[in-house]
Amino acid sequence: MRHNKSGRKLNRNSSHRSAMFKNMARAVLTFETIRTTEAKAKELRGVVDGLITLALKNDLHARRQAFKVLGNHQLVKRLFDEVGPRFTGGQGGYTRIVKLSQPRVGDAAPMVIFELTKLAEKTAEEAPAKAEEKAAE
Repeated sequence: MRHNKSGRKLNRNSSHRSAMFKNMARAVLTFETIRTTEAKAKELRGVVDGLITLALKNDLHARRQAFKVLGNHQLVKRLFDEVGPRFTGGQGGYTRIVKLSQPRVGDAAPMVIFELTKLAEKTAEEAPAKAEEKAAE
């Protein structure tokens, strides 16, 4: 019986699974949106939400715990300085899973877009262009 054994195995051993979730968490924090399968996205939620919760604590121990997962000082800095402050005052709900209409071509796996609920502001180049468009109206 499989009592109290949570989480999906995803046809991988434990080291492969943990490495995959670390890589996917790095991608989410770098690009803020990724395309993946539904099962992987549902399991990734716990990893990314946990990292953002660490960023809200914003102390040395939390930074060290985040580094254990991310393995990159620049990503830890970005997590604590840019991503974390966006979610202050909230109680969870840091990520969103949007189902895509078409399954994956090879094996018909259901695909989703996994993204942070509060995305970064537009870049400095796009902001003046939109301001000009509003002024023209």
